[in-house]
Amino acid sequence: MSLISQKLLQQKQVQKVKEDEVGEILRLEENNEVNGIINEVDASGGFVKSKKRKKERNGENKEVVMKEEAEMKRLEGFLFGSLYSPLEFGKEDRDVEDGGSKSAVLFFSERSPGIGEVELHEDMEGIEEMSGLVNARENKPAWVDEEEEKVRVDIAKVRRLRKLRKEDNESSISGLDYVSRLRAQHVKLNPWTDWARVGSQDWVDEESEEEDGVVTTEMDKDREDLDSILRSNEEFIAKSSVKLLPGILEYSKLVDANVEELSSGPVNSVQFHRNSQLLLAAGLDRRLRFFQIDGKRNTKIQSIFLEDCPIRKASFLPDGSQVIAAGRRKFFYTFDLVKAKFEKIGPLIGREEKSLETFEVSPDSSTIAFVGSEGYILLVSCRTKELMGTLKMNGSARALAFSNDGRQLLSSGGDGHVYHWDLRTRTCFHKAVDEGCITGSAICTSADGALFAAGSTSGIVNIYNNEMFLGGKKKPLKTIENLTTSVDFMKFNHDSQILAICSRMQKNSLKFVHVPTFSVFSNWPPPNRTLHHPRCLDFSPGGGFMAMGNAAGKVLLYKLHHYQHA
Repeated sequence: MSLISQKLLQQKQVQKVKEDEVGEILRLEENNEVNGIINEVDASGGFVKSKKRKKERNGENKEVVMKEEAEMKRLEGFLFGSLYSPLEFGKEDRDVEDGGSKSAVLFFSERSPGIGEVELHEDMEGIEEMSGLVNARENKPAWVDEEEEKVRVDIAKVRRLRKLRKEDNESSISGLDYVSRLRAQHVKLNPWTDWARVGSQDWVDEESEEEDGVVTTEMDKDREDLDSILRSNEEFIAKSSVKLLPGILEYSKLVDANVEELSSGPVNSVQFHRNSQLLLAAGLDRRLRFFQIDGKRNTKIQSIFLEDCPIRKASFLPDGSQVIAAGRRKFFYTFDLVKAKFEKIGPLIGREEKSLETFEVSPDSSTIAFVGSEGYILLVSCRTKELMGTLKMNGSARALAFSNDGRQLLSSGGDGHVYHWDLRTRTCFHKAVDEGCITGSAICTSADGALFAAGSTSGIVNIYNNEMFLGGKKKPLKTIENLTTSVDFMKFNHDSQILAICSRMQKNSLKFVHVPTFSVFSNWPPPNRTLHHPRCLDFSPGGGFMAMGNAAGKVLLYKLHHYQHA
């Protein structure tokens, strides 16, 4: 049965129902008139009374007719749509509950494919074919600017565009290169995932495979790979091999490293463990604190109180097994991380030292070098904690630094000279003047041993090439004059591309030097944040984190975006 025949049949049925109801109404009116005449004849003098009854019955009949018409309209709207009034949400549900169950059985429609449905089916097939053709085509830009090839952009003149350079001496590039580098920089800062690609599909496609009656798609394989990644804690991000560019240092401020327990005094030492997750913080409040660094919560692991030693310096042994803590005392402490046991060492036999607050540990974890009085340097064995020997400078000793292999020791002090010591023979094999230095206050060496930096009380930092300095060339590669007070702390990062220099006498007196170009990063220290009085800092083994302790008892934590690993 077609849709047209269905509609005709329904209209005939409705018309038949209307005729039956109209006939019933007429019969009711005739009965009412007959009853009214009888009442007029039987009642004596009751014409007024019978008229009133007639009016009341006529009013009741009108109400019945109006209700029946409303019911007919409701049935027509239920069957053929709302012809007389717009659809109101909520009313159709109540109507169905009242009388829809009775009328629904009287009318039914037979579903059969008509002409319109066949045409719609053909149209859908055509749309699917057109979408397939569109997907098969390559995505081409709607408009191309021909002037981009002719335009030249100077990326060295504008500071925010210097990060687009691939080489340090690159200055001007074409418009096409400028657009492509901007896109690459955007992708670098806003990485996207594989599942968000336009070509990814959840349905079965040509690359689907069927094994044992089960169809597997590329999306299923991607999900399996993702599950296998989430089951492990390995690092899957490849380390960036691109050189760090000068000018702007990309970083972000994280939650303070010691946010769960701030220090009640100045923080004099911060250092990352070799596993990059454990951070040591110590200061004048006589406490050693250990934190697990994740950049979000930085959970405190342990806090240890040293009753008789305000800590001036604390350091991990390079092998990560122990912690050395010292202050202005004749003794120092060692803490075994494995056994969780403290040991008090000293005074050292054969020496009457009043303070052991300044020391350095050799990279091979074999020797601890303490700065003594009257120009003496004390060499202590890490294994036995006994004095092995001493080294004597002409002036007072102020700063120490080991070479990368641990066989040599560099020192500087009150006479303005830099000493190179051979620890196997315990002799000085080279001594030279630090240019422009009156009193040396800090010294440090790079991780590869190629460079060393010497700081003085006047705020001057000289960067030397170690081989050239030992060969007789005393002129530094670069002199950094960005600090105006005494240089108290210096540190190279793991790949020797950043040198941090700070002074404890002024607020925000912390600078980062880009070592390859010997230039200072212009956006550090942060312009809108105060670092207070910086006292110490350390870079994580992978370079991703930088922790800085200040005189306010906080350990500020920063993420350096150039380095992917912590």
